[in-house]
Amino acid sequence: MFKIVNRKEMAGGTVILNEIEAPKIARKALPGQFVILKANEDGERIPLTMADTDPQKGTITIIYMVVGKSTALFRDLQTGQGYQDVIGPLGKPTHIEKVGNVVCVGGGTGIAVMHPITRALKQAGNNVIGIVGARSKDILIMEEEMRAASHTLHICTDDGSYGHHGFVTDVLKDVLEQGDVQMAVAIGPVPMMKFVSLMTKEYQVPTLVSLNPIMVDGTGMCGGCRVSVGGETKFACVDGPEFDGHQVDFDELMLRLQAYCDEEQGCFEDYCTIRDAK
Repeated sequence: MFKIVNRKEMAGGTVILNEIEAPKIARKALPGQFVILKANEDGERIPLTMADTDPQKGTITIIYMVVGKSTALFRDLQTGQGYQDVIGPLGKPTHIEKVGNVVCVGGGTGIAVMHPITRALKQAGNNVIGIVGARSKDILIMEEEMRAASHTLHICTDDGSYGHHGFVTDVLKDVLEQGDVQMAVAIGPVPMMKFVSLMTKEYQVPTLVSLNPIMVDGTGMCGGCRVSVGGETKFACVDGPEFDGHQVDFDELMLRLQAYCDEEQGCFEDYCTIRDAK
C-alpha cells in the first residue's frame, strides 16, 4: 500500500491534494513526469502528473479534480489509508535549461503540474513570468506556490472575481507584445493550451504543452494515448507527455477525450448513488 500522509481539499472540495509515501519514485522523479495510480484491486488506472516530490521525506504529491467514478474513489481515501498501486515515474521529464525569459501559463488543475516546472526553470536561472487562471477565485489553486516559483505572477479569473477579468491569453498577449520572450510552457484545459499555442506561434515563441489523452498501460503498448504531432502519431506516455504546442492537433485530442464522456458520467452517478445509500 502507498499510504496517504497528507490530504487537503481545495476549491470547495472539488480538487484534492494527496501527499503519498513512494520513496523510490520520489528519489527518481523529475518535473513533468507522471505516475499511474489505482485505488484498489477493481479500480481503474489513472495517470496524474506529479505536482511535487520530496526525496528526503520519500513522498510525492498529486492534485486532481473529482470528475468521475475513479477520482471520486480517490477522494474517499483518507489520511492513513492508501492506494494499492502507484507506478512511476513515467514519461519524459521537462527539458530544463537557461534560455532567458520564460512564460509559464497554467489553468485549472494544470497549475499543479506547472508548479514544479516553473520552479525548476527559475532555479536554472531564467526570468520566469507566471500566468495562472481559473473560472473564479474560489477554485484557484496553488497561488502562493506559483508566486514563490515565479519572478512575476499574473492571476486571471473568467468572472473577474480576482486579478485580471478575462482569460490567460489576454495577459499573455500583453507579455508577448513587450517582446524578448524565449520560451513558453502551457498546461491546463485543452482549449486553453490550443489558444496559447496559436498566440505564441504568431510571435514565433517556442511552446511546450503537457497532454492528457486517455491512457491505459503507460508503457506505449496499448496505443490509447496516441496524439498527432506534426502529422505523426505519438504516444503521450512514452514520447511525452510534453510536446511542441505548435505541432499538436488539439482538435483531434479534444474529440478523443470526449469519446467516453457518457459512459464516464453514468459510472460516476451510479457510484455516488451506491455510496450515498450506504
